[in-house]
Amino acid sequence: MTPEQASKLNADLCGLAPVIPVLVLEDAGSAADLARALVAGGLPVLEVTLRTPAALDAIREMAGVEGGVVGAGTLLTEADVEAAKEAGANFGVSPGSTDRLLDACEANDLPLLAGSSSATEAMRLLERGYSVQKFFPAEASGGAPALKAIGAPIPQVSFCPTGGVSLANARDYLSLPNVVCVGGSWVAPKELIASGDWAGIEQLARGAAALPR
Repeated sequence: MTPEQASKLNADLCGLAPVIPVLVLEDAGSAADLARALVAGGLPVLEVTLRTPAALDAIREMAGVEGGVVGAGTLLTEADVEAAKEAGANFGVSPGSTDRLLDACEANDLPLLAGSSSATEAMRLLERGYSVQKFFPAEASGGAPALKAIGAPIPQVSFCPTGGVSLANARDYLSLPNVVCVGGSWVAPKELIASGDWAGIEQLARGAAALPR
């Protein structure tokens, strides 16, 4: 898969909803129910971060949920890419980018939403062919004003900002012409997952899906 093909697929995915839930799951047993609640609420694209031992099993469970598109977040190594692909991930997300990681995603036909946090990083990824990127960590890197400033000289790049994005500031990002969607964890709070409050999570998802962009 070429970087240009990956960017086209990522643009299509990011266009499905204004918010991509960023999910940290400790128990894969609830993964399918969580995915169904989020999809029912209008958020079909789901990012499961590879930060817990249950992550790959959670991706396997979510991959079978009708209407959902599950991806693997926090990809750092070639092994992460191969494991995510084997588990059924449809796309990958990384906090940054290295040539080795980009090579692995291209070799495994896994579209990567590669992270950048500066004009230089955005330009390097664009030079390689990645025109859709993750802006991370968004708030710590200057928030919406920084992303607006980067967009002025580099309008060719579209972003999905994550990291500190919440319902309170999501509109600030989504109003920017170079933002296609945002990533956030607020739509699936740990306490609601732990209690199995799928109706509550679906309601949060509906609120996120209704955000203007």
